[in-house]
Amino acid sequence: MQNNSNIPKHIAFIMDGNGRWAKERGMSRTFGHRKGVERVKEIIRGAGSLGIQALTFFAFSTENWSRPKNEVHVLMRYLDSFLSKEIEQMQKNNIRFKVIGRSEPIPKYLLAKIKKTEVQTQLNTGLRVVLALNYGGRQEILDAAKKFAKDALAGNINPESLNEDKFRSYFYDADIPDPDLLIRTSNEMRISNFLLWQLSYSELYFSHKYWPDFGIDELKEAIKEYQKRERRFGGINVN
Repeated sequence: MQNNSNIPKHIAFIMDGNGRWAKERGMSRTFGHRKGVERVKEIIRGAGSLGIQALTFFAFSTENWSRPKNEVHVLMRYLDSFLSKEIEQMQKNNIRFKVIGRSEPIPKYLLAKIKKTEVQTQLNTGLRVVLALNYGGRQEILDAAKKFAKDALAGNINPESLNEDKFRSYFYDADIPDPDLLIRTSNEMRISNFLLWQLSYSELYFSHKYWPDFGIDELKEAIKEYQKRERRFGGINVN
């Protein structure tokens, strides 16, 4: 990638197509998820050298619990294994890790592993890696509204003082800037209840490739496309 200017600081990913990728190869859906985890690792390890500061991966939605129980169980185990194997690399590469979403009904063993990883990496100052797990954008807005209402009822904040910035502080990822770029794979062109507030002014990039085929080269192509665009945030270019 020749142009090192205008690199998106925060990229969010909807990792779509693991199951279809596996089915086309006569393999199980869980095999596709395992290959998908490998792509996550590749993207994380290549992001720092590209100048990216934060990555958010949509790992599991609140709606995904309706999938077959065995598939859900395997996905949780894959995440547990990912955290166990990657914590050393995170520490070595100064990566700070965080999970956003509701904790129930995530298995307790996985919640404990998540908390341990977050605590161990909380002082790291490099790349931020965020996993959206048991996450829904509408649910996040509702949870933020409830937190604000509790503060208002307790007299901790004047409701009339509420603005966008203050409300944003009640979100799961309050300490992370909104994504500059959203990438969704497998040529699906929707955002599927993901970061509804945060994506308001993000650039959207839809790849025809399934997630297991989306590696660092494909990420570079997405960034090149991003660099061609003009972000006006609702305004106009007066030049």
